[in-house]
This record gives sequence, C-alpha cells and structure tokens, in this order.
Amino acid sequence: MPLTPVLLGLGSNVERENHLRAGLDALAELLTDMRCSPVFESLAVGYKGDNFYNLVVAGQTALPLNELDRRLKFIEADNGRYAPERKGLPLDIDVLLYDTLVGDFDGLRLPRAEILKNAFVLRPLALLVPEQRHPAVGRSFAELWREARIDQQLWPVSFHWRGVELTPLELLQEPRSGIPA
Repeated sequence: MPLTPVLLGLGSNVERENHLRAGLDALAELLTDMRCSPVFESLAVGYKGDNFYNLVVAGQTALPLNELDRRLKFIEADNGRYAPERKGLPLDIDVLLYDTLVGDFDGLRLPRAEILKNAFVLRPLALLVPEQRHPAVGRSFAELWREARIDQQLWPVSFHWRGVELTPLELLQEPRSGIPA
C-alpha cells in the first residue's frame, strides 16, 4: 500500500508532558519515518487556560485521510479530550497537511489554516521541514516563518521522548526576553 506524507500538530495544556508523550507513542504506531519538531510553550490562543506545549510531527501513513483523522480522535479521546468533566485541553492532534491536498475533505480543511496564523504551528514546521512548501501558498515553511508577523509569545522548552531530547540545546539557549513567569 502506498504511503502518504503527513504533518500533524500536537498540543496540550493539561499534564502536558504526559499527554504529549502518550500522543507521540500512539502516533508511532500509526506512522512510519516519524520525526518530531522541537517543543514550544505558548500562551493559550483562542482558548482560556494554562500555557500549552506544542510540536509538529512529520511521518508517512498508509491510512486514507478520513481514517487517519478518525484514529487521531480516538487518541485524543484516550487522553481525556472529550471527557465531560475535563479541565483544559489534555491532547489536541490536528492534520496540518496530508500530502499536497488543498480543499475541504468531509469537513476537514487542508492545509490547516492555523499554519499561517499561529507561531506555535509555523515555527515548529519551519524547523522540522524548512524547505517543504505550503501547498496553497507555494512558499517554504522557513520563508513563511521569516516573514511572519504573528504577535504571539513562544519559547522553546526541554522535552524528552523515548530517551531523546526533542529541543536542541542551542534553541534552549536562545534569549527569553519578555517571557511570562
């Protein structure tokens, strides 16, 4: 069965490390050639609550788009996303890109609009797949990040998954001016 390249965005603001690790573990079962961006912390955007941890995952899947999205919702549910008494957002996983598809696919709009609107999506993309082009805009993620005028605070954080530090030391040593305590 042919494999399709995908980019997924992950975020959590409840037990962030635990839920992101659980999400990554589950994704490792669905994707081949999985690679992770550095992890960033950001203020909640469009959502009241604690700060989020976010990252982007690149990989390949044999699943059709609708089945991949369905399985992502199961992973979110396993992490309490849809629990009626939940506080915050335990785990959010979004399909950012599915190959080069552009359009509306059974209610799933691709590429995901948040790519161009949120620093916590665009910066990880620019670091993970800098030369890959946004299929609708035609510009690389590195170019889009350099030219972005997104007014959001974002800072790299140390994050280990399966014994590997996802955020490089040089990124962690960047100045952190204006960062809320």
